[in-house]
Amino acid sequence: MLGGSTMLGRWRVHRTGYGAMQLAGDGIFGPPRDPDEAVAVLRAAVARGVNHVDTAQYYGAGAVNTLIASALRPYPADLAIVSKVAAVRAADNGLPALESPGGLRQDIEDNLRTLDTDRLAAVNLRVMDPAQEPDPLFDAHLAVLVRARAEGLIDGIGLSNVSRRQLLRAVERTEIACVQNLFNLADQRSRDVLDECTARGIAFVPFCPLGWPGDVRQRLLTHPPVTAVAARLGATPIQVALAWLLDLAPNILLIPGTRTRGHLAENLGAADVRLDDPARVVLKRLSAA
Repeated sequence: MLGGSTMLGRWRVHRTGYGAMQLAGDGIFGPPRDPDEAVAVLRAAVARGVNHVDTAQYYGAGAVNTLIASALRPYPADLAIVSKVAAVRAADNGLPALESPGGLRQDIEDNLRTLDTDRLAAVNLRVMDPAQEPDPLFDAHLAVLVRARAEGLIDGIGLSNVSRRQLLRAVERTEIACVQNLFNLADQRSRDVLDECTARGIAFVPFCPLGWPGDVRQRLLTHPPVTAVAARLGATPIQVALAWLLDLAPNILLIPGTRTRGHLAENLGAADVRLDDPARVVLKRLSAA
């Protein structure tokens, strides 16, 4: 079901989940375009067995979290809600770091308030620059999450947009439940991070699993080798790209997002696509290009 299950910290979740970012308005600002459809998408996801929802307070300045609460409360006991901190959505569409550790603590509390819950399955520390050397600020931010976990506000600590070096710095200091990095068929610069997570039993959650930015995504999903594999397997190119991730490593968790129930069904259907050896050869050749 939904690609089987694996551990996200102490939570066992289905490997195909849902990312809520697209429920925000354009540019991740404000409320959703269609609030009724957004609620329907969330409820349909959970009805299909999704028990891992990814969100953030800065998605719509809290609007997405509030929507999740209104759609899904009372939350199912097995629903793992994961958020992220250390980034805010600025008026210029940027994502500046929250320099103050106190700001991180406030962000955790804001997530709990808007989601109307007293505990999160995990919170990811969003790093702005994966090329930067881990520094005292990185350690201070991590310490905020360690304290929040000790106080019972979060069950697990995650990282987002990190290098292998930053991951290793973090695991020296505390247990890491998950890592969320850009990763897909067209962009595998985080392959070393994935390999480290696999070796350590840490959940790896690729964001932008269909490619980013939009022109990269379009080229990937219309690339003849991908469309040919999809046609032969009776799937869509989107499903092939997602199925490739599920097939790549057992600790990969998917969080594809969408604003519509139709696209949700397509995304979740990727878990039913079984790649055979010829498909793996074609996609491996593509990923190595």
